[in-house]
Amino acid sequence: MADVLTNLGLGFLQVLHPQNFLIAIAGVVVGMTAGVLPGITGIMAMILLLPFTYKMAIMPALILLTAAYVGGVFGGTITAILFNIPGDPDSVPSLWDGHPMARAGQAGKAIGIAAFSAVIGGLGGTLILTFLTEPFARVALQFSSTEFFSVVVFGLTSVTVLGTGSARVALISLMIGLLIGTVGLDDIYGQERFTFGSPILRDGIDFQVVLMGVYALAEVLERLSQRYPTANLTDVASVAAKLPGIRELAALWPTLTRATATGMVIGIIPGAGATIGAFVSYGIERLFARRRQLLGTGIPEGLAAPNAAANATIGGHFIPLLTLGIPGSGATAVILGAFLVKGVQPGPNIFTTSSELVYSIFATQYVALFIMLVVTYLSVGLYVKILKIPEALIASMIIVFTLLGSYSLRSDMSDVWLMIGFGALGYLMRRFDFPVAPLVLGVILGPIAERHLLTTMLSFHNDVTVFVTRPISALFLALAVFMVAVALIRRHFETGAYRGAELQAPD
Repeated sequence: MADVLTNLGLGFLQVLHPQNFLIAIAGVVVGMTAGVLPGITGIMAMILLLPFTYKMAIMPALILLTAAYVGGVFGGTITAILFNIPGDPDSVPSLWDGHPMARAGQAGKAIGIAAFSAVIGGLGGTLILTFLTEPFARVALQFSSTEFFSVVVFGLTSVTVLGTGSARVALISLMIGLLIGTVGLDDIYGQERFTFGSPILRDGIDFQVVLMGVYALAEVLERLSQRYPTANLTDVASVAAKLPGIRELAALWPTLTRATATGMVIGIIPGAGATIGAFVSYGIERLFARRRQLLGTGIPEGLAAPNAAANATIGGHFIPLLTLGIPGSGATAVILGAFLVKGVQPGPNIFTTSSELVYSIFATQYVALFIMLVVTYLSVGLYVKILKIPEALIASMIIVFTLLGSYSLRSDMSDVWLMIGFGALGYLMRRFDFPVAPLVLGVILGPIAERHLLTTMLSFHNDVTVFVTRPISALFLALAVFMVAVALIRRHFETGAYRGAELQAPD
């Protein structure tokens, strides 16, 4: 405990250094702004910031991206409350009660409750991250390649089956990502695969190119195909955030406690992101809230729950990243990219080799939450004005940043063409309702899984039973099977309900 507090204090000293503190403020503002603007997500902001970190030292780079992550998760809530348009998918539950409050003349109060709830949830998630990550890393130090392979399989399975859409299309998306991850030289045997004689493909496809294409450029193409739908800004010419009072907080405390606990648990599961946390928390309130019958009509509980849960997942997402080197979400995949660009591999050894980086990430989350609260309180009116910027102008800037960012990776136009190709792929996936997250994590985790699989096979003379005879490996594989079984059962009942409704429908 004492060592954790000492290291955390050193982390705060790093983050509160004037230069790093300004970088943290910039990260929060960029993340919130991206979340506020329809069609631009927090993860897109992080991807666009990634090229700017190439020339930065690793400490400010991680501070910038972590702060943008914190700001991006909350930013979309402002648009959801004011205009009934979720800036991010995890902001959808916020509009169910937030927008009715805004229409009733309580927009400032709604934004204040949402911001304060986000801070409470974020603090809970970060406390879990602070005190559980290092013990978990000590356990992970006992892992061999066998256990790491099973953990990656569990992570990939979670991403596939925990999504809100069809598990079948998620699996197809994952397989595409795994195929992309095989391009280049085999790590173990040095064999070329799917290079087609191209020198740039011989070095593999950089997953940052994939990120910029399927997230940023594809989103621009998708919004362009919709002719940039805009919000009606006439009803909210001026809004000021109003933080909740003591009595309001006392009434919200049971909701905040349930939502924070829900978000913390969901955040630790790889692939179960802020969106799932927000929806699950809102569903729990429908079961246990004292005024559950009024949910959806504009009550604070319906706004506090999804925001506390969504921000509580942030801390959980860092646990698999820092202890196992496995990103728990798309946003932590971007942060993993920043680590790898700087030559640092997250994993259980990072607490002995680069503990100052780890505790600076922890401190950044604490600091960024309070920066977010202050920015929200001072700048809601400014964000309303930002929404009046033509989206075509913003889209053109995103295109420029993605082109420059992909070229700067290896100073080769081939990466630019690859990024454009992945942008087209991402656009098609959106049009046909294929999730992007499984593809991205397949690209990142596929080579890791392959390396651990081949290492295990070489070490145990191709004996595949080692994966089920070693207890920890067997546990993670059993969890993966359990997740698949739950998805199949859920699909069975959903199909049965659909067919039942179809039979009862009038001719």
